Amino acid sequence: MASATPFIDKNAINTCWRRGKTALLALLLTVSVTVSATDGLPSMAGAGGGLVSGQQERAIAEQVMVALRRSAPLLEDPLMLDYLTDVTYRLVPNAELDDRNLTLIILDEPQLNAFAVPGGLIGINAGLFSYAETEHQFASVIAHEIAHLSQRHYSRRMEQQQRDTPFTVAALVAGILLAAATGSDAGIAAIAGTQAIAIDNMLRYSRFHEQEADRVGIEMMHRSGFDPRGMPDMFSQMQRSAGSRPPEYLSTHPLTESRVADSRNRAEQLISDGDENRGENLEYHLMRARVIVRYSDTPANAAERFQRQAQNSSGNARLAARYGVAHALQHSRMHDRAEAIFRELLEESEGRITFVVGLAETLIDQEQLADAQELLEAHVSRNPGNLPLTRTLADTLVKLDKPQQAARHYERLLRDHPQDASLWDALADAQGRARNIVAVHRARGEKAILMGEYQAAIRQFQQAIERTGDDYTSQEILRQRLAQAQEESNRRRPRVR
Repeated sequence: MASATPFIDKNAINTCWRRGKTALLALLLTVSVTVSATDGLPSMAGAGGGLVSGQQERAIAEQVMVALRRSAPLLEDPLMLDYLTDVTYRLVPNAELDDRNLTLIILDEPQLNAFAVPGGLIGINAGLFSYAETEHQFASVIAHEIAHLSQRHYSRRMEQQQRDTPFTVAALVAGILLAAATGSDAGIAAIAGTQAIAIDNMLRYSRFHEQEADRVGIEMMHRSGFDPRGMPDMFSQMQRSAGSRPPEYLSTHPLTESRVADSRNRAEQLISDGDENRGENLEYHLMRARVIVRYSDTPANAAERFQRQAQNSSGNARLAARYGVAHALQHSRMHDRAEAIFRELLEESEGRITFVVGLAETLIDQEQLADAQELLEAHVSRNPGNLPLTRTLADTLVKLDKPQQAARHYERLLRDHPQDASLWDALADAQGRARNIVAVHRARGEKAILMGEYQAAIRQFQQAIERTGDDYTSQEILRQRLAQAQEESNRRRPRVR
């Protein structure tokens, strides 16, 4: 009997993502559930007695990430990703994680949702920023998802499920993709078959697991300097938003009155006199403003909203509202007005990276590329390696027809962000403009690996090797990457028995 590698067709999922939740569910359930360790996904038996080992969990996360890169609406916003990374790694030192190297993604979706995948992948919908009114509420969702990982709830749930219904890693991947896409609330009535039911059950955490994640997350928040009351406050916010169409997040994280009360009691027990006024980072409200503008009916409506807020607020709240006005004006192509506000903001908050990027983008929109370059280079020199600044500078250098300089900046960023497919794309474009054909093939090969397109990666690395000439150092690096791509391709090739 043939044991098939799980295959998720990119075009099919793209179509289903647009058409809705039920279609996506039907597609995901076609994933094979008879996968062995040599066929691209790990078997169920984990090393050391557990159902799924840490190494196998990382393979699951990699498989899910490949599928999401292929088909999910990922939001490529360096500022928002940088902020999410900062919050996450403020929490991580206080988490009981065996592996603290996490992969973070943001989906370009306005709904409230977040998910964690065994192996260290955490994803959020951009809409989480607009639902969470404070940074503490936002951090509570991230802490809760980290807690699910640290307590290995997926693996523990699988052990429980295995007693009733045989469950494979391929089925788990299908379920996780469903959760990432829709929250698993759709199409449930149409699910047929024990394997499909098992997938749905796997996504729905038990009350015990939810309360454990609440407890661990609240303690993590407290130790990390966040107000732990942000978690019950976020729960209350979700309840108010529920109505006839509850947030997707609640479909996989069921919320009860007792759970809300328990989380509030635990948070209050941790609060001491010195904790009463834990401050918020202005940066959260700047990111929230970006999301509100993005999903507003029109940028003009968003500008009016933030203008009213600016008139009725002070301090950081007023700064964030004025940034919202400037960002909305920029998207309304009112560049002169946006530029004036960004310059005022930078005078009041010198060096703030979000304001620098906003001003630079406005200058770029006005074709003032040399001025944007000068501004960005000054701030990159003070913040070497900063993702939003360096990415914006590199993109600007491409527009200025300085591809070699741009390529150097992309390459520096990729040392810290090798899993960023969009950076490999940008590097391939810059190297193509610079006529560096070997580097073009290398970048395209790396992008293909991230997309799970191993045959394409093999072709790109082979073409690069053919053009290296006497550059033996580059040849050796490329041969190593070629061998790794071939190994991955062979590991995922279906075997016929």
